[in-house]
Amino acid sequence: MSLSKATNVAEEINNIDTTENKINDRISAKKKNVPNSKILNLIKEQQQARRDAELKADEEAKENQRLQEESERKKQEELLSLEKKREKKREAKKKRIQRQKQEGLYLTKEQREKHHRAQIQFESIGIHVPPRTNAQQSDIQKRILYNDFQKTNLSSITTPSTEDEDSWDENSDEENICNEDSLRAPVICVLGHVDAGKTTILDNLRRTHVQDNEAGGITQQMGATNVPLDTILERTKMSRKLISRQGDFMIPGLLIIDTPGHAIFQNLRSRGSSLCDLAILVVDIMNGLQAQTIESIRLLIDRQTPFIIALNKIDLLYGWKSNKEKDVESVLEEQDSFTQNHFEKRYDEIIVQFAKQGLNVALYYKNPNPNEYYSMVPTSARSGDGMDSLIAMIIEQSQTNLAKHISYTNELQATVMEVKAIHGLGTTIDVALINGCLSVGDKIVVGGQEGPIVTQIRRLLIPESNQELRDTNQYENKDKVMGTCVVKIAARDLEKSLAGLPLFIARTHDEIDYFKNEIELILTTVLNSFKLKDNGVYIQASTLGSLEAFLELLKIQKIPCSGVNIGPVHRKDVLRASTQLENDIKWATILAFDVKIEKDAQDYAKTMGVKIFQNDEIYNLCSMFVAYQNQLIKENQDKYRHLAVFPCKLKILPQNIFNSRDPIICGVRIEDGFIKIGTPICVLSKDMCIDLGRIASIEMNHKSLDIARKGSEVCIKIVSTTNETAKMYGRHFDKDDILMSKISRESIDIVKAYFRDELQTSDWGLIIELKKIFNIV
Repeated sequence: MSLSKATNVAEEINNIDTTENKINDRISAKKKNVPNSKILNLIKEQQQARRDAELKADEEAKENQRLQEESERKKQEELLSLEKKREKKREAKKKRIQRQKQEGLYLTKEQREKHHRAQIQFESIGIHVPPRTNAQQSDIQKRILYNDFQKTNLSSITTPSTEDEDSWDENSDEENICNEDSLRAPVICVLGHVDAGKTTILDNLRRTHVQDNEAGGITQQMGATNVPLDTILERTKMSRKLISRQGDFMIPGLLIIDTPGHAIFQNLRSRGSSLCDLAILVVDIMNGLQAQTIESIRLLIDRQTPFIIALNKIDLLYGWKSNKEKDVESVLEEQDSFTQNHFEKRYDEIIVQFAKQGLNVALYYKNPNPNEYYSMVPTSARSGDGMDSLIAMIIEQSQTNLAKHISYTNELQATVMEVKAIHGLGTTIDVALINGCLSVGDKIVVGGQEGPIVTQIRRLLIPESNQELRDTNQYENKDKVMGTCVVKIAARDLEKSLAGLPLFIARTHDEIDYFKNEIELILTTVLNSFKLKDNGVYIQASTLGSLEAFLELLKIQKIPCSGVNIGPVHRKDVLRASTQLENDIKWATILAFDVKIEKDAQDYAKTMGVKIFQNDEIYNLCSMFVAYQNQLIKENQDKYRHLAVFPCKLKILPQNIFNSRDPIICGVRIEDGFIKIGTPICVLSKDMCIDLGRIASIEMNHKSLDIARKGSEVCIKIVSTTNETAKMYGRHFDKDDILMSKISRESIDIVKAYFRDELQTSDWGLIIELKKIFNIV
């Protein structure tokens, strides 16, 4: 074989080997990419699980749609049934009036009221009035006031009545009968824990900044806001689907009352809730149910007031992305997974907290049964998320479950909320008008510091829309206003009027006397209910509600109160407070909350030595008095410390007698009480009381001490303080004698007055024991 042929054969072999290697590499690569049987099975299982999940989701969606359709059908049936009952009531009312007119028994409202007053007057002077027949009695029967519905079972509030038409009371007053076709604005109360965001929610609704003007940023008076229908329509564009009857609005607006959230403002919350048709319970999603939240829940349940839960501050959730152009349900769905998980975690914890209070709660768009579950609306007062849904839920509740309770009536129901001096108007009163109407020229009766005030309305002023009555200087003059709204009344002689009491309209002299007696009875009952002490501070507050709240705080702080009043501080208040100078100077103090101090009262207080503290924040006011009290105590302690004797019983340690004669230096074990430098020591030896002197120094482990307590073993030096012969250990007393502090009646009184906090319970027991030993009365 030639060399060239051999070379060609080698090249062919190399080419074949290279080709084989490439083929083998391709085969290996294909084998690597082919999944094994386990992977194939796992893929099949995942695909099957996905199909099952999709099938389950479809079934759940169909079931939810079926439940929603069923719920809507029931709601429509209930509304239809309710409408039929309304029609029957109207027909029965017409027939009853026609029958009374035919029988000659029909009386107007004014005639019935005159007869009722005459009956009361006759009976008060001993003249018996014969009872009327059933037919006659029906004409003077008073309508059940709106507030009385809260005394009924809660089920009657949340579900339409199923009572038979025959059981309807046909004896109701035709002029005051509730007309569900004419609804008034519902009164909405906002409750919750301090800083939960109550006032901020209202600021968002009104586009105002009321909280910036609050003392300490905390609501301390009840503020009211008229929210017109225009604002409601604008704020519920994206949540109109939550309102039944195709989003139809039957109420003219809302009257929202902002109540304090602090524990001590329980009375203000109670007073606000007594006016309340529906409540918004604000819960901080980051903190859950807090002390005042739970107290608000108890208050609402006790008063059987329906409420909606605002799950506020969702903007604090990790990674929250706000979108005010969508309803909160859609905004939650668009959040990142970790944000949704954070929300679910906080939401689940709050559900458990509500369950511990015996309440079922659910998100408003997942509520399986609104009659059994309270609806929760996630909100952010700062970003605005969820506010539209919250308003829509309020409207829906008001127009369905509460329709018959917010029907407008002509019977006046009004409460004075605040007394204010307005430049150009003089002293005015802010009034929450729930039912009835007020007109310029009406003669009104209100409570006053010196008794009921009778005056005539000169001007009626309505704040601008969405403005709180406490935070506006722009008003619109009205000749007549109808409930429900907040109105400012300008009239004469209102300088000494009181807030927190009802307002009445009197058309005759008899009515003036009657309503004056009513107000006196209410005020006397409330003031007499206060538990006052013989020794204590004198408090002054701007309203009846804040006075009650102030007393509650003083009770918690263990500060006794000897007298109370409402309104500005006058000279007579200083005179009353000055009577405490005979007892203790610290009680000769006036705490003035949110009221002004008259100049003559201020000057008189300086002359008499009465201290006046004034502040618009109730907690600061208490802190000021506590600081003043501590200052007086420190001054008195420095003044009387040399006369204070603290109780002790000492056992001599005979192995530690360092000097047996004046000054006596020995080791002792403190059997009871405690010792201080300066404590006078004596010993009962052979039925004689021997004065040894006063403790000049105390040492333990070669370290000087100012005080040593029970159980300690210390070395003391006793120095004689008299000119008598010095006493000697071993001659006048020995190791078997017990050394004691020598107390007296004077020292006991000083310790009680100025050093009480330095003694423990066992120390007082030792004082009682020593009193018997030294025969102290």
